[in-house]
Amino acid sequence: MTEPLVSRMRSFGTTIFAEMSALAVRTGAINLGQGFPDTDGPAAMLDHAVHAIRSGANQYPPGPGVTELRQAVSEHREEHYGLSYDPDGEILVTVGATEAIAAAILALCEPGDEVIAFEPYYDSYAASIALAQARLVGVTLRPDGGRFAFDPGELRAAITPRTRVILVNSPHNPTGTVFTREELTLVAELCREHDLIAVTDEVYEHLTFDGVEHVPLATLPGMRERTVMISSAGKTFSVTGWKTGWICAPAPLVGAVQTVKQFLTFTASAPWQAAVAYGLRHEREWVAALRASLQDKRDRLMEGLAAAGFEVFRPAGTYFVQTDIRPLGFDDGVALTRRLPELAGVVAIPTQVFYEHAERGRPFVRFAFCKKDEVIDEAVTRLKRLSG
Repeated sequence: MTEPLVSRMRSFGTTIFAEMSALAVRTGAINLGQGFPDTDGPAAMLDHAVHAIRSGANQYPPGPGVTELRQAVSEHREEHYGLSYDPDGEILVTVGATEAIAAAILALCEPGDEVIAFEPYYDSYAASIALAQARLVGVTLRPDGGRFAFDPGELRAAITPRTRVILVNSPHNPTGTVFTREELTLVAELCREHDLIAVTDEVYEHLTFDGVEHVPLATLPGMRERTVMISSAGKTFSVTGWKTGWICAPAPLVGAVQTVKQFLTFTASAPWQAAVAYGLRHEREWVAALRASLQDKRDRLMEGLAAAGFEVFRPAGTYFVQTDIRPLGFDDGVALTRRLPELAGVVAIPTQVFYEHAERGRPFVRFAFCKKDEVIDEAVTRLKRLSG
């Protein structure tokens, strides 16, 4: 029998997250790889989900999403960013941000179109672009002054007549970079100059640290009309398993994405949608406390990683700390992370799997700090074995 999988997807096997999480289970290692919290979201929001289930919200919700959630998202965009989106036509609820990104790329790209993404990038980006038979063009983020940043000249040079979309993830997974207003202004200028659509992955929008500001690209001049703005409840409320996300965009872009989305999942998660609407309206203080807690956890893990011998980059947002393994005498992140359970009883993620040009990420390894303090402390104790 010939290979059943279409050729454009053959390079996408089991995700690195599944591989490393399985390695953690098999070895009993502490899992600082996959970015999911080990505590629950706000209790009142969880109770709203239970109430919705018991009240009969268990059938198909409307295709665009539950009205209450679309209204709550609209209010949230206005309150936080001064962006006005009509809940009837400019907001679409999705099965998490991952579906939103896939549906947007499939809806907006013809075969052969080019999509610019900043590498390292979340692994679903490359798969979604391949499914659309488009071409990914990576612009590399490199260490610069303690953070990862792009070269403006490289970004300009990446644009060709085939470029259709710039995919912007800020706060950025896996580097923890939060793009500055200056960096985003350049992206906006290039989008306007070359008539490009921006797809923005902003799932960590509320998880920034040290007073760093998250600036949505859609707030910059001329960008609301050409931006598909994506976010979700998973990271904001520590409910990654709910897979409830949304896009905000002008009606023609929302209509394009919904045309594809309706044939992927059509709709989902009616009880979670009602609960997330409550969360967006009433759990602001809980989110602020989460952000402060994560900043403390970040500092706790960074200190331990530095003591173990890693070079550590200070993330301005997300769940993740990026490290350079070369001071420890290693130069291959994949090889080290596969041995790390044996060496230190900890699982991490090799950053090179998130690059178009894997060699550029070879010496970097990502650790997640969205875990209980006692889990981080035990991981730090185990990682000290490396310095010995």
